[in-house]
Amino acid sequence: MNKNALAMTSNKTQPDQSNSLTKASNSTFDNAKVQTQGLHSEPKSLRQSVEESLIQYFSELDGQQTTSLYELFMHQVEAPLFECVMQHTQDNQSKAAVLLGLNRGTLRKKLKQYDLL
Repeated sequence: MNKNALAMTSNKTQPDQSNSLTKASNSTFDNAKVQTQGLHSEPKSLRQSVEESLIQYFSELDGQQTTSLYELFMHQVEAPLFECVMQHTQDNQSKAAVLLGLNRGTLRKKLKQYDLL
């Protein structure tokens, strides 16, 4: 089993222990319009990118068990989501809350959780 998969199987799901999922999600966000193969290909959907990242994550586990996957996944997805939304709204929390469909209190709580406030 590789080092990344071993780190992700621990009960503590901290950002630095999730390298393969982080790399996969970072490349997805960095290349928002990744093209599929073919002459007339369409950009991948967010869903397709997530599915590919999860397939890669499970293949890197090499048969080892993992726990707290939901928590790990949400941490890896929510942080860049809030970062990008805040950049898009030029740090306007009211606009960001509307865009995300959250109330401002929930948004502030999440921004603090990910050290974005």
